Amino acid sequence: MPGTTIQTDIKVTSVRQPQSSSSFKDAKQKIFGLGYNLLIFVYDKVDDPSTSSAKLNFLSCSYLDKERTADYTTTWRIREMVKDGAIKDDIVAYLNDKCIPADDIGLGLIADEIVSRTPKQGYLTISNALQWRLQYARIVHLKDSVAGITKIVDKVIK
Repeated sequence: MPGTTIQTDIKVTSVRQPQSSSSFKDAKQKIFGLGYNLLIFVYDKVDDPSTSSAKLNFLSCSYLDKERTADYTTTWRIREMVKDGAIKDDIVAYLNDKCIPADDIGLGLIADEIVSRTPKQGYLTISNALQWRLQYARIVHLKDSVAGITKIVDKVIK
């Protein structure tokens, strides 16, 4: 269909340190997701010095729905706070403690959105920086079935 986009980024990373970067657009990405789906390929690289070549053995391929691309720990704690009856000021204090990159007005707006629309549980580890540093170990080693996450290939030895 003309004008339709798949809104999916492809990430290819080593099993030794499954991570990559993603451009920072908005502090809400850490809480509500990156705004696009991810297709993550994880490989193990084996060098062969005798032939001056390398072999890439793909161990994992996972599809993450955009709502699952938020930070695991941040969304877990926010979801617990909402379940326990936290109010806007509690959420702003938590976001401040976690150094979510926004000013007081921005944090207040994010807290309002959290109170009105609890985020889904994220499955990435997202570090604050000028770019988001995305870590995928939780996805690579995920055993449970989670709506919004599809394990296409899973040959990783746990």
